[in-house]
Amino acid sequence: MKDFEFEKKTGTIVDYIGEESNVIIPSEIDGVAVTTIGDSAFWGCESIESITIPNSVTSICANAFVSCRLLKNVNMPDSITIISDKTFYNCNSIKNITIPDSVTEIGEDAFYYCNSLESITIPDGVTSIGKGAFDNCFSLKSVTIPNSVTNIGAFAFFNCISLRSVTIPDCVTNIPYCAFAHCTSLESVTIPNSVISFEECAFEFCKFLQNVVIPDSVKTIGYRAFDCCESLTTIDIPNSVTTIGEFAFMGCRSLKSINIPDSVKSIGKGAFSLCRSLKNLNIPDGVSY
Repeated sequence: MKDFEFEKKTGTIVDYIGEESNVIIPSEIDGVAVTTIGDSAFWGCESIESITIPNSVTSICANAFVSCRLLKNVNMPDSITIISDKTFYNCNSIKNITIPDSVTEIGEDAFYYCNSLESITIPDGVTSIGKGAFDNCFSLKSVTIPNSVTNIGAFAFFNCISLRSVTIPDCVTNIPYCAFAHCTSLESVTIPNSVISFEECAFEFCKFLQNVVIPDSVKTIGYRAFDCCESLTTIDIPNSVTTIGEFAFMGCRSLKSINIPDSVKSIGKGAFSLCRSLKNLNIPDGVSY
């Protein structure tokens, strides 16, 4: 196959040297099964608009399709179990993509800056969404995260400015650093009883977030967790919370009331600074701040 550099020993496509817009990867080359798309094999192939991957492929390596800027359609087989780190990084013409049911892991920056991606359904078998997996997917309006997911990485949905709602799966225990920060259209989020902490900047600058129900499993609200959530009007902190971090609710300028339970032992510097509408704030005895 003249368009592919192929390593027979490992069954790996190591480079694409063609110029076709519609690429169909063969299931075998010279009688050898194609099982792997190698690291950076299609990096910067700006002529490609669609690609079909055969069932013989079981592994797509990191960076495989980085900066395939015209790539719109990807057909992935059910033989794929991992979408590796930066697989579709900067593929900014993809609007929709179907992740096969066989996939169990979405790697770091897998869809970073796929800024035309409008919707994504993550299948039930996925257990981990890597750091920055959908970071800067500006057009992403909806995402379905199944209950099989136990880990969401830092920056996973950072700056997804069109995302309007999200439901956190039942097995997730923490909302990590900047996971949904700068999702400026986010209006609602459903948080399960499994969550025990909001890490730094988890929902920072979600300026249209109107209502957050913090479950009574949460122990820590971290540094800047809800910083500049300008549309929050009320929030109830459950009796399970012991720590409210520095600047946790800074700039929540519509926040009118907040109840701080006796369980809280520490309130960080500036936790409620610039909350200009806040009229009622009862701090229990014994709190350090």
